Amino acid sequence: MISKSIALKVLNIALATGADFSEIYLEETTSNSLSLENGQVETSTSNLSYGAGIRILNKLQSVYGYTNDVSLKGLSALAESLSKSFNEPRKVTVTTLKKGRVNNIHLIERPFNEVPTSEKMALLKDANDIIRNYDKRLVRVQTMLMDNDKKVYIFNSNGKEFRDDRQRGRMAFVALAAENGKIETSFEGPGASSGFEFFTKTIDYKAKALEVAKSAIKLLHAAPCPSGKMPVVIGNGFGGVIFHEACGHPLEATSVAKKLSVFTDKVGQQIANPVVTAIDDGTIPNAWGSGTIDDEGHKTQKNVLIKNGILQQYLVDDFNGRRMGVKGNGATRRQSYKYEPTSRMSNTYIDNGHSTPEEIIGATKFGLYAKSLGGGSVDPATGDFNFSVSEAYMIRDGKVAEQVKGATLIGNGADILKKIDMVGNDLLRAQGMCGSVSGSIPVDVGQPTIRVSEITVGGQGGSLNG
Repeated sequence: MISKSIALKVLNIALATGADFSEIYLEETTSNSLSLENGQVETSTSNLSYGAGIRILNKLQSVYGYTNDVSLKGLSALAESLSKSFNEPRKVTVTTLKKGRVNNIHLIERPFNEVPTSEKMALLKDANDIIRNYDKRLVRVQTMLMDNDKKVYIFNSNGKEFRDDRQRGRMAFVALAAENGKIETSFEGPGASSGFEFFTKTIDYKAKALEVAKSAIKLLHAAPCPSGKMPVVIGNGFGGVIFHEACGHPLEATSVAKKLSVFTDKVGQQIANPVVTAIDDGTIPNAWGSGTIDDEGHKTQKNVLIKNGILQQYLVDDFNGRRMGVKGNGATRRQSYKYEPTSRMSNTYIDNGHSTPEEIIGATKFGLYAKSLGGGSVDPATGDFNFSVSEAYMIRDGKVAEQVKGATLIGNGADILKKIDMVGNDLLRAQGMCGSVSGSIPVDVGQPTIRVSEITVGGQGGSLNG
């Protein structure tokens, strides 16, 4: 999008007032969205966005700004404006830019821009029909397909230049069931850093559409969940959102560097049950949250965060790493050029253990089986969380019993890590969007089936004590 000569001029303008680092991040994104509601086209949109962000660092100070004017004049004006935050003699001059090596780990067979809209629409209509035809009580069905192609260019005062091409696509199925005044919904959202082939070869979208339909109907007859403290078995896949939110965010340098995390200064300490190993891996080929390089140009990494219950490291970006005295580890991300980058998760999961899901259920005399979790909230400073359960069953005498609804899990991330006493061998990842200070980004969450010895369960079905 800009030449090396322009990049050099802008980087040096940014450094003129004594900053020790400057960076230009440019981005061009083409995005498309199709959606059907009850078989009728609801939206069909295409967007092109482009712009640049400039970041200037001086010791532990950072300034950031962005613009849609990527000409020499526009970028120079932004760099000069930001540089006024400092007033010191020049420390750094950039004279050359060398291309950093980027080996793209995501093989794309069918780029989305080469797939006719009619073929995409046929896929959505097929999924829509599968859901609608399952049961007359499904009164509203939405099927969606979103894809984007993002081209990223990074230039920095370390003399490095990077280019990265990123493609992602995601389907979404929503089913709403209604009967006798009761309304229930179900959702699935498979996605990948892949081309259109992900939906035709890698996953069985028909099976996922059918599961959404079944789930919404089953919820119509679920009983209210009882409340109280009890063992909870959390299912694999999207069950990992509880670790992502309650434990993953407090392990990001965004909060750790400012000592706003419950896990600050705890590397080397036992923070979880020894059966727990947790990983953030941005190197998984074609995974939804993966990348070839992060948004500072570093190669993405497989970062073991917790091993056998012992905290190994945090997710670190270069700027927060200055406060912590450590280097970044490929974990710097942002939604777009409009956001300053910081440490974020990619594909974060609890690793496989040695128990089977059947053994975990069988070892639980009474409790809740939270097969799938929904949304929730967490305070990174304390680790306190509150999560809804989208599909849940009671466990009685080591067997899955009646389905219940309206369950919430209430607890503390640091406390829950110590109470995970069984970990299954059925690791599965699921896709989501994660919001934080650098915007909303695609992430995988995941885990095998796990058991927490005790969590406070909220519900409308009365307390366990009567």
